[in-house]
Amino acid sequence: MASSSTPWIGSAYLFLQSTCKTIVLPSLYESSQKKPCVFKALKLALADSSGSLNGVDMLKVHCSHPHLIVQLKFCKQETCRRFLQSYREGVLQQSLQNHLQLSLAMTAVPLEMELKAGNEHLDNMLKDEDRCLECIYKEKPDRLRDEEITELEECLKSLVVHQSINHNMAVKDCTSPNSPSLTYPSQGSSLSSQFTFIFQGQQFANRTLTPDDHQKFAKLVSKKWKQVGRSLQKYCRGLRDPVIDNLALEYDREGLYEQAYQLLLRFIQSEGKKATIALLIAALEENGLVSLAEELLGLHSNEDCS
Repeated sequence: MASSSTPWIGSAYLFLQSTCKTIVLPSLYESSQKKPCVFKALKLALADSSGSLNGVDMLKVHCSHPHLIVQLKFCKQETCRRFLQSYREGVLQQSLQNHLQLSLAMTAVPLEMELKAGNEHLDNMLKDEDRCLECIYKEKPDRLRDEEITELEECLKSLVVHQSINHNMAVKDCTSPNSPSLTYPSQGSSLSSQFTFIFQGQQFANRTLTPDDHQKFAKLVSKKWKQVGRSLQKYCRGLRDPVIDNLALEYDREGLYEQAYQLLLRFIQSEGKKATIALLIAALEENGLVSLAEELLGLHSNEDCS
């Protein structure tokens, strides 16, 4: 192991493969449109695992079907130790699955992982942390950071700055003590906390409501549409009294579907881009409609990738 005067530097390879037959990670990374999304997910998951945005350095991403192979560089022993703990406990795997799901706008991205340092398969010795550290330390990086990685880093930083400026004012209008934990970028904050919210311990991308959301809500909310509407009043002037009671009377003959549909239509028309899935999920949770919230977030539709 390194002496106190010698920098602690080591290297390892992270092998990634999706267990869902329809998701081929190398093909996604080779796509010019999807590559930044995959890179962003990798960057954020590694930051989560090491506790720092720059704790683990990606030197190169190799496409070797069916695997995506990420060459990693560690510059501190304690950072590497945290990474190993995160890998062993499945935290890295779960984090990367969540970030890929968000970045690629997919229902689920189940993964298998393998960690190697030289000829050593570290998965076979994860309980012996010191031995893993020794294997990683012995494998010095054989290259500098790939130019493509540097370009992707710069693109990601530019995107963060652009989003931070454009959404700075929207934060104040969209947050509430009763809403899911919405987080937006601030100076010094982690990239992984941008424009997301937490539901049942999982992280989801916040977004404007879609026609599909609208139809599912109207179909499934049933008699509780008025209660959900009153919860949405906190965010929407267009739903203040007596609007909801008027909708109930005006569309009484058409039934519950149309009443619920018109309620959400009024919310969307009034709030525009501020009519987000996070606010609707908060209103559903507040009224005990967890199953409907799960339906809107696609948590009932993972059969294809199980």
